[in-house]
Amino acid sequence: MAAMVPSRFAAALLAGLVLAGCTTQPVRELSRIFERKGEPELRQGIKDYEDGKLAQASASFQAALAAGLSKEDEVTAHKYLAFINCVTKRERQCRAHFRIALELNPEFELSPAEAGHPMWGPVFRSAKEGRR
Repeated sequence: MAAMVPSRFAAALLAGLVLAGCTTQPVRELSRIFERKGEPELRQGIKDYEDGKLAQASASFQAALAAGLSKEDEVTAHKYLAFINCVTKRERQCRAHFRIALELNPEFELSPAEAGHPMWGPVFRSAKEGRR
C-alpha cells in the first residue's frame, strides 16, 4: 500500500504536466498547489516593471516580500526595488535594497548589461564595496 502513494503522486504530477498547456480551472488550481508563496506577486511585479508601471511594480514587489519568498526570490525583488528607486532618483533607497540583496546573497551580481546601467550600476558597485 505504501508503494502506491508515490505512484499516485507521480501519476497526478504527470497528469498536471501533460495538461500544463490547458487553461481549465482544475489545471490552474493544480499549478497553484506547487507555486511558492509570493511568486504571483513577484511575477506581476516583473511584468509591471517591464511595462514601465513602476508604482504598480513596487507595490507588487513589496506584497511579494510580505507574502514570503524564497531567499533567491527575495534577492530578485530587492534588485528590482533598487532599480525602481534609482530610476526615480531615490539613491539612498536604491542602495538600501542592493545592500539587503547582498546580505541575503553575498555572491549576488548584476548581469553585465545591468551592471553597466548608468543609474544603478555605480550604486550597486558602491553598495558591494561597502560590504568589504
